[in-house]
Amino acid sequence: MNIPKLVLKNVTSRKSRFILTLLGITIGVGSLVTLLSLGGNLRGEIKRQARELGGTLVVTPKGWCAYEQVSVLTGEQLPEAIPLEDVKRIQAIRGITAIPYLTERTAIENNPVPVVGVLPKEMRASRRWEIDRGEYFSSPTDESLVIGSGIARNFGLVPGDIVTIRGNELRIKGILSETGTRDDISMYLPLPVTQSLYAVEGMVSFAAVQVDDIMKTDEYIMKIQSAANVAVVSDKQLLKSVLSVVGSVNVTLQLIAAIAILAAAFGIANTMMTAVYERKREIGIIQAIGGRRVDIFTIFLLESLLFGFFGGLFGIAIGTAFSYFGAPYVAQNEFTAFLKGTGATGGINLSIAFYTLGFSILVSIASGLYPAYRASKLTPVEAITYE
Repeated sequence: MNIPKLVLKNVTSRKSRFILTLLGITIGVGSLVTLLSLGGNLRGEIKRQARELGGTLVVTPKGWCAYEQVSVLTGEQLPEAIPLEDVKRIQAIRGITAIPYLTERTAIENNPVPVVGVLPKEMRASRRWEIDRGEYFSSPTDESLVIGSGIARNFGLVPGDIVTIRGNELRIKGILSETGTRDDISMYLPLPVTQSLYAVEGMVSFAAVQVDDIMKTDEYIMKIQSAANVAVVSDKQLLKSVLSVVGSVNVTLQLIAAIAILAAAFGIANTMMTAVYERKREIGIIQAIGGRRVDIFTIFLLESLLFGFFGGLFGIAIGTAFSYFGAPYVAQNEFTAFLKGTGATGGINLSIAFYTLGFSILVSIASGLYPAYRASKLTPVEAITYE
């Protein structure tokens, strides 16, 4: 008796049932692969954006929650809550370079676009910007725009074009060279101009602080807090806080996908139980020609395993494709906006593939254990006389 051949014959003889049952496990595995892939890339991008922030410390208003800390990395609009005078007092501390940011938002063709007010000279030195086309700001109060390469590409903008912000027409002076960071998807204005446009004179959203001696970080934090009524977090603390939020959301989504796989497991169990009742005569014939209980158990368990194996493979393919092509669309929301334009997409991850395939196979085997046991417990007389 050729067990593998018999298993394939039984599966292919009931194509519709096999395909419908397979779809359940495929969708569950595909969802899990998508979430694991996007979640891994999301964590990687957060770490990279933290490195690109340009500061060892981040000065924020007191009482900011984790979501607002996420927005520091994503470049989203934040409250104007720190007086520029406080930033100047921080800048006066020896051994510290503080770079203020004012993060606002406008729209181009009804699409939201970040607008960031910066100190032109200090920002260029900190971020090592290069100009791809056009020119950089000529003065700290230059009433013109410098935009990221992603913004220019997405909206077909070139130096000399006019962008309207809060009713004011501003000329694009230059386009930054591509950086692979959120700088590519932002528009920049000198800080005083941004404060005037948005009527928040003398205020900024947060400041990134570079320190000369990283071993004295705790000492610098105390000095900053003494100089101004602000909160100070290190880049590592900020990263840990943001990753904890991402981790919580990611785990919740993965549990939902795992539940989908477990729901598919009941479908496999139901299909296999139906097969046991329909194939009692076949089981009796196998026993009559010398088949052992373990052979019958193996046949039904292997059939169940095939659902997990093929469902896992198809799910991995679908999940990988969706994470790759769907990442730019998922990144439209505020929480993951920094993925857009950075080149961060989903893709094939062998560890995720092996993990999900193994999980799919284990679930399908567990689903088939009871039906296989029921099939193996049938007596020859009960099976051969079944009508």
